[in-house]
Amino acid sequence: MLRTPLSAALRRSARAFGTTTAAASSSTSNAAVASVGFQLTEDQLSIQDTARQFARDVIIPAAPHHDKTGEYPTDIIKQAWELGLVNCHIPTEYGGLGLGVFDSALVSEQLAYGCTGIQTAIEANGLAEAPVVLAATDAQKKKYLGRMSEAPLMAGYCVTEPGAGSDVAAAKTNAVKKGDKWIVNGQKMWITNGGKANWYFLLAKTDLSASAGKAFTGFIVDADSPGITVGRKEWNMGQRASDTRGITFEDVEVPDENRLGDVGKGFKIAMGAFDITRPLVASAAVGLSQRAMDEAAAYALQRKTMGKPIIEHQAVAFMLADMAIQIEASRMMVWRAGWLRDQNKRNTYYASIAKALASETANKCASDAVQIFGGNGFNSEYPVEKLMRDAKIFTIYEGTSQIQRLIISRAIADAAKQNA
Repeated sequence: MLRTPLSAALRRSARAFGTTTAAASSSTSNAAVASVGFQLTEDQLSIQDTARQFARDVIIPAAPHHDKTGEYPTDIIKQAWELGLVNCHIPTEYGGLGLGVFDSALVSEQLAYGCTGIQTAIEANGLAEAPVVLAATDAQKKKYLGRMSEAPLMAGYCVTEPGAGSDVAAAKTNAVKKGDKWIVNGQKMWITNGGKANWYFLLAKTDLSASAGKAFTGFIVDADSPGITVGRKEWNMGQRASDTRGITFEDVEVPDENRLGDVGKGFKIAMGAFDITRPLVASAAVGLSQRAMDEAAAYALQRKTMGKPIIEHQAVAFMLADMAIQIEASRMMVWRAGWLRDQNKRNTYYASIAKALASETANKCASDAVQIFGGNGFNSEYPVEKLMRDAKIFTIYEGTSQIQRLIISRAIADAAKQNA
């Protein structure tokens, strides 16, 4: 990876704030682990500012073009990669910056402020890489994480299927062991970076009679493997810069050395990745919400009705105040979920709260921004129309809002039983 001043700041931030797994498990003092602060370090502010400037100088001017054409933002991703804004969490021993979830969230929020479609394309790498970080052998990490640090490559997370979204256990893609290889057959759907990925994390059923917790195994599959067919790019409501496709596997041979973890442990690995990535998805939703509020506030200062700027009308002013309340609350939940994960503490409950709250906040803020813009908000020449379309997917991907509530409610029930 190109080493920039930002790269050095990112590394210092990881050491100073104790956000890497290594820092949390070894060098960070008990006092540092136990304490929580709301003041970012100088290096974290540097990270945040660099991502902010990149979003404003590079992403925002280009976003309308990619939204209208669906063109994949290859050049923008390459620039972000050169700045160290892609694959931030890859451990240093494999060429990455070794950042934790907290610092990565600072980056993803700012990139999403510019365009969540472009940010999703970038963050899809993190989702595909998370299972590898969690469960891969050293050799697998060197091979697949290492190559992501050496070149601006993309990866994809292949779990969802046409008939298995929230119900992952219903997935039918299967892998059968033959000698030292696995033969994979099945179809995945809605795969982000599907047509651009260098490799995929694949979840496949390896025991048809076992329960979900033991039926699936994870694999790393090279995207150029014979038998893989990449479907057409889907034209979605929003986030059109992202490359979303169906992927078909027909007698695809995967060497056993590419099996990720033990046979039957794939479901646990795939779900464990969400503890890392859901706070980052939530942080992107915060970025969109902040953009919606900023655009609405700026417009409300300029637009006049009844002899004064509409921001002076209580109806509009209170809408902006509600946006701010929801955004600040969402950001704090992102920070808490990220911080807990970086301290090797279970964050599933808080990650789901952050994801549900931030995604719904994004939709409310974008909708209210359109309302404040009035007729102009319904027009594609103004930015908030795109924000409203882009926001919707946050309540769907990486676990719908209903799935997050299922996780949260189960945690509440478990706690109540323990306290009974």
